[in-house]
Amino acid sequence: MREWIVDDNDVMKMLDSWLRDPKPFWEGFYENRERKIPIFTSRPDESLVSYVHSGRLKTGKALDIGCGAGRNAIYLARNGWEVDAMDLSSTSLKWAGERAEEAGATIRFFQADLLEHQIEKDEYDLVYDSGCFHHIAPHRRPRYREVILNALKQDGYYGLACFCEDGEYGGATLSDWEIYQTGSLHGGMGYTEEKLIRIFECFTPVEIRKMVGDSNQDVFESDGLWAALFKHDLPRS
Repeated sequence: MREWIVDDNDVMKMLDSWLRDPKPFWEGFYENRERKIPIFTSRPDESLVSYVHSGRLKTGKALDIGCGAGRNAIYLARNGWEVDAMDLSSTSLKWAGERAEEAGATIRFFQADLLEHQIEKDEYDLVYDSGCFHHIAPHRRPRYREVILNALKQDGYYGLACFCEDGEYGGATLSDWEIYQTGSLHGGMGYTEEKLIRIFECFTPVEIRKMVGDSNQDVFESDGLWAALFKHDLPRS
């Protein structure tokens, strides 16, 4: 088939082709559950627990994007939230479903590509992302932001846990241009507080901090991750 560009969608597809197809990678990533992978824990994020315990996040309807094996979705469900949880990987969703059943948590899991899936407008009080955003290619960030903005109700919250630059588990410091020059996200992009504020300027920052790394609580924690909470209280442009 002839490869030619006639619209913005063709440009997006061309840039996608310069990077690894994520779906096969994530299907394989979750096949061996015995690997010592930090996010294979059943513990919820330290930051998410703090938002709930502090009362910043009340109960409502939540969407966990890139839910993996379900640890944060299960935590929310067990704390009174109505939870939808999505992931690109069917193997992760199978594991998440098993964990949810064991925990007695009711969650609607579904397989989808966040950037392609049509989410109902103003559907959620909370959209939570732990570990998905830093695997989003630079040219797909605007679409990612658009999906989050569309999914949230007015005054809803967007919670994020993502790599700091040169963090404990990853955080490439390459520029966006260098990502395409090298043809790789290098295990996930690292961010600074300033970059996060700029990228998510359509939201009001509530808190942006390093995740606690040594609280000795029964939570997932790493000071190599940003913990950010934004509020959707600005008018849509």
